[in-house]
Amino acid sequence: MGQNSSKPPPSSTQHVFTSESPVSFSPDLINALQASPETDSTRSKDLELHIQRRVHSELQRLDAEHSKRLSELQEQISAAPDSTTASIHPDARTPDQSTSAGGVDLKAASEGDKLRDLSRKSVQKEVDMLKEKLQKRRSREELSKGKAVEKAKGELVSCLRLNDRRPLDCWREVEAFKEEVGRLEKEYLGRLME
Repeated sequence: MGQNSSKPPPSSTQHVFTSESPVSFSPDLINALQASPETDSTRSKDLELHIQRRVHSELQRLDAEHSKRLSELQEQISAAPDSTTASIHPDARTPDQSTSAGGVDLKAASEGDKLRDLSRKSVQKEVDMLKEKLQKRRSREELSKGKAVEKAKGELVSCLRLNDRRPLDCWREVEAFKEEVGRLEKEYLGRLME
């Protein structure tokens, strides 16, 4: 019981198939197969190399198509008139139309000043928004460093160190710590909702 293995030992590694009709191969085919230096591993390596070449050529073709399309789009963008100034100032003139009788058109110059003022105002507005966000973040950091929470944490840690064999004796400190954290969370959520 246990001395014999459960699997029968393999009798041979060759499989022999018998057919009902005789199969005959020409001696030339048999000689060609026996003389061939090609093995299964060399055939699989050749196939793998062929696949890699095909994939590489396809990737190169796709890369060429994408670069051609990119250059076409860049040419279209550079050839198109500037749409931002046209949408802001539909009556803006081109530089050679802005001169009248040898002088500079004052209307075009004032439009350029307006455009600069608009961009300056938008940048200033964005800077103010970022300052406000930074101030809120600082207030959150100050809030997270609440002194009452730090004090409750310190008391809890010291109690746990004193009662390292009986941590359940520190239930009062745990409750105080939970209350302070809850208060801190409420303050934080209150500021987020503002």
